[in-house]
Amino acid sequence: MPPVDWLAVVAATAASFAIGALWYSPLLFAKAWQRESGVTDEQARGGMAVIFGGAFVLMFLAAAVFAMFLGPEPGLAFGAGAGFAAGLFWVAASFGVSYLFERRSFNLWLINGGYNVAAFTAIGSVIGALS
Repeated sequence: MPPVDWLAVVAATAASFAIGALWYSPLLFAKAWQRESGVTDEQARGGMAVIFGGAFVLMFLAAAVFAMFLGPEPGLAFGAGAGFAAGLFWVAASFGVSYLFERRSFNLWLINGGYNVAAFTAIGSVIGALS
């Protein structure tokens, strides 16, 4: 297993979480996301401890494996570029395939895919800068 800078992984996880807090906030896409995904205000408020805890664990795992993928001392530019590419061409593209078959809206794909592009760009940037 390649060496992993665990402090960088935790920082990258926190960065992706901060982006998600802003991305899915009323300042940006909360209402559009709720409308497109069919989530009511009541549903959006329920079970938050499990949702946030689970999301943190999953993003931590994603950041840890991405750190392994980047390897030791990737540098900021490589980390950011690889994160952007992974977010767009692996995560968002995979969402796109699922959304096509599920008949989900293009706007929902833009919101969720866009978050993952931003999150993985941040994850790669933080790991690249700190490792």
